[in-house]
Amino acid sequence: MTLYYSLVFALLVFEMAVFVSLIIPLPFTMKRKLFSFISESPIIAKLQYGLKITFIFILILFVDSVNRVYRVQVELSQAKHQQAGPGVAGSERMEVQARKFYSQRNMYLCGFTLFLSLILNRTYVMILDTLRLEQEVKDMKGETPKNDKNAAKLGEAGELGEIGKLKKQLAEKEKDLEAMRKQSQGLSNEYNRLGDQMTQEDGSNKKAR
Repeated sequence: MTLYYSLVFALLVFEMAVFVSLIIPLPFTMKRKLFSFISESPIIAKLQYGLKITFIFILILFVDSVNRVYRVQVELSQAKHQQAGPGVAGSERMEVQARKFYSQRNMYLCGFTLFLSLILNRTYVMILDTLRLEQEVKDMKGETPKNDKNAAKLGEAGELGEIGKLKKQLAEKEKDLEAMRKQSQGLSNEYNRLGDQMTQEDGSNKKAR
């Protein structure tokens, strides 16, 4: 097995370990802390970005392995129809079958790695939705203490990377804009009040004269 297929196999083992860790039954508080950590950790965000690039290369290897399997299958069918001696034909056929075995192994390895990555993503989203629903039920029952940071972090889970950062920055900008609007409204009301007061004072001075 070449180096890059060995790395693909290591990634497949890593995905299986992550999948097992996701489906292990844990208490609600522990799972909530785990997903809150995943949503906030910059290391996890960088790791996910690197894995996305890696999966692109694995997809290229998968397409190449499928192409190799097809070519070996064509060579095997041609070897069957050759009119050579039985010894030569047998040795050539064994060589082609060995190449077919390695090509199929690489195809299945890359295919299962890509398929498990999709399952992991879907499993993560489903568990996250389940945790959010459980948190909403606890909030409705009043079982969640006030100012629970983990409950707030759970709502932000899944927004990893630059998108999550941009959403946070946008929310902060909207808060600043709302504060500026309130401040502007307060200044406008104060200006109108002072204007009305000065108008009343001018009117009273004219009556006194």
